[in-house]
Amino acid sequence: MGQSKQLSRRDLLAAASAAGLATGMGAKTALAADDAAENDSMPYGQIGNVRISRLLLGGNLISGWMHSRDLKYVNSLFRAYATEEKIIETLGIAEKHGVNTVFESGATFVARYNRECGGKMQFIPHIKVDLEQSDAALEKHIQGQVDSGAVALYVWGVSGDMLIQAGEVGRLAKAVEMAKKHGLPVGVGGHSLQVPVSCEKHGVPCDFYVKTFHKDDYASATPKPLRKDFMWSPGPKERTEGFYDNMWCIDHEETARFMSTVKKPWLAFKVLAAGAYYPRDGFSFAFDSGADFIAVGMLDFQIKANSELMPKVVRRAQDRPRPWMA
Repeated sequence: MGQSKQLSRRDLLAAASAAGLATGMGAKTALAADDAAENDSMPYGQIGNVRISRLLLGGNLISGWMHSRDLKYVNSLFRAYATEEKIIETLGIAEKHGVNTVFESGATFVARYNRECGGKMQFIPHIKVDLEQSDAALEKHIQGQVDSGAVALYVWGVSGDMLIQAGEVGRLAKAVEMAKKHGLPVGVGGHSLQVPVSCEKHGVPCDFYVKTFHKDDYASATPKPLRKDFMWSPGPKERTEGFYDNMWCIDHEETARFMSTVKKPWLAFKVLAAGAYYPRDGFSFAFDSGADFIAVGMLDFQIKANSELMPKVVRRAQDRPRPWMA
């Protein structure tokens, strides 16, 4: 993200109001929480004692990064659009429409929005765990994430994959136990289905799971003969062949089947396969298949329609096979 001048609260509100007028949303797009009444139609659930909108704002587009497959210009285009002021405005629009939690990254912007604009946005940051960390270093990292204003924590999906791939479920369990000492709900993330499978098998004491979930019939999906578990991980060409920033759930049917046996909340991410599906399709597929929450990267102009879609897809999913766990 580029540097910008420090804006006052008045500047931020004025910029937000102007942007709202420019997009036909009116001056009430202003960011202050007292101007942004919670949308009663947004469905909510519980993780631990925390009330969370079933649609979370994915952190990639808040922290300044987006998936682009093999289109090299996309990240530069996104960064040119998503200025610091635009990100703050996006958080205000999200809160106005009932989205009350940012997922994974973007702590600096969440804190700034809450501080300067009177917002009440919640934050669930990730815990990065690796085999080279000392326990002291991991403790310090966890404390830093707690201090960012976290209402819950989770082991980052990349870390979950790498630890399970290395056969280090014990290290993952220890990270969860260390994080739980802070009194917050703690989840475990992964792109591979083996992450929740191993956690359930070995009794990892997490409170919820974070698992990728999307269909596989879009044009750029990796062909089935090339799909391999952990193919998205850094490594030899033979393991990553067929992955071009284009697929994050290689076994959606098995994922839905396994998660139907799990008695913990499931937060699904990559439900649109990074833009390969329309929200009406990706949201419905995730909730109908058993997800309790979805984290979705959204630009400012996408939030209103996505939020208004939520009560419809959740209502239609009330009779799904997997009971709601949150």
